[in-house]
Amino acid sequence: MTGLDWKGLPELQRALQEKSQTDFMQVGRKSMLEIYKRGQQTGGTPVDSNELRMSMRTDGYEVGYMAEHGPHVEYGHRTRSGSFVQGQFFLKRNVDTQRSIYYGDLKSQLRK
Repeated sequence: MTGLDWKGLPELQRALQEKSQTDFMQVGRKSMLEIYKRGQQTGGTPVDSNELRMSMRTDGYEVGYMAEHGPHVEYGHRTRSGSFVQGQFFLKRNVDTQRSIYYGDLKSQLRK
């Protein structure tokens, strides 16, 4: 699984952690589950044999693809003939979608 850096949010994250570690972890788990659910929906993960979508896992703290070919589909790869197949950046798009939701959830939790 790949660690993701949520830039621009450290102060907000720190404030919520100071308020309550439990609240902070709850917001993070919610985001991971939403990324997972979006990845399982049609269009959330490229589908050829469905192996990649079926390999998606989350433990509530991390989310990622367990299939060996996941990084090659995400970032691109060279073929045997030497040409390059562009990456599809499906996980990156999913995380980018979640970023604003995560930010809003942090702010909302701090107001409570």
